[in-house]
Amino acid sequence: MLIVITLPALLALHQGARHLNPVAELLAQHKPVFGLYAPSNRRPRGDTTTVPTKTAAQLAADALAHTPSDFVFDGGMEGDWDKGYAGYLDFVKGMQDGGTPAQRWAHPLAVKTHKIAENPTLAAERIGKALDLGVTTVMFPEVESAAELKVGLAAMRFKAQSGTRPDAVGNAPAYWGVSDKEYKAKADLYPLNPNGELTNWTIIESKEGLAHVREIAAVPGIGVLWPGAGTLRGVFTTTDADGKRTFDEKGWEGAIQQVLAACKEFKIACGFPANATDIEMRMKQGFSVFVMNWGDPGFKAVEIGMKAGGR
Repeated sequence: MLIVITLPALLALHQGARHLNPVAELLAQHKPVFGLYAPSNRRPRGDTTTVPTKTAAQLAADALAHTPSDFVFDGGMEGDWDKGYAGYLDFVKGMQDGGTPAQRWAHPLAVKTHKIAENPTLAAERIGKALDLGVTTVMFPEVESAAELKVGLAAMRFKAQSGTRPDAVGNAPAYWGVSDKEYKAKADLYPLNPNGELTNWTIIESKEGLAHVREIAAVPGIGVLWPGAGTLRGVFTTTDADGKRTFDEKGWEGAIQQVLAACKEFKIACGFPANATDIEMRMKQGFSVFVMNWGDPGFKAVEIGMKAGGR
């Protein structure tokens, strides 16, 4: 049975919050945000034969049951998009079938898409398809120019909101638990629209991106700017003729701080893929949005971050 609740009723469930999306609400209040990768059936490296131990519905139930985190993140569509999207459909269905609108809003969906510059038209289409599922946050990887970012941001906004997203809304209103009209009114980018429920996350993870980080950060519409710490580690690692690998830790940390400086200059929240050993240090530096791996170490990092952030 389809459950549709009015926006005022949903907002009332959120105890007077301005936003349905806790990520947008926390950003508006300048409070730290903590989330986890979606639970998955992990196989040992190289193992292609082990049968998955949990169904998509069971994985979704695990995500819904973990109340401390502020969002559920999936990065599977950055690689093989078609395969990632197909698998994610099952997870979203599990979230919708297994939870009420209020429970789903306590676990908003965040996903990573492909590098936009590789095929801007296709990237925009895929961003729209993700949003049509009920996703509220789209992360753009490997952003290297303001022009590239603007294409992605436009794809997150309906044409009536000066964007390029088609008027069709897919299953998103049903997932949110609102009418089509209410969805169209709220499915806009925060902070461009102070009442919007969608957020963009942009990642800098190349030397080209670092060279243009200030002009990227200056584009209105970014919700969170991230240094791609894992990818940047590879960027700052070299291999000599003998195959010896050398990691330039100072250069790597300098790149992370360069992105953080741009966040501070343009007053944008800055994100980091933290763990239990470094989350407090990164918070002291000025990072305020964090994503951790699913599992006990990630749960511990969220716990530490919540305490350190006064939440």
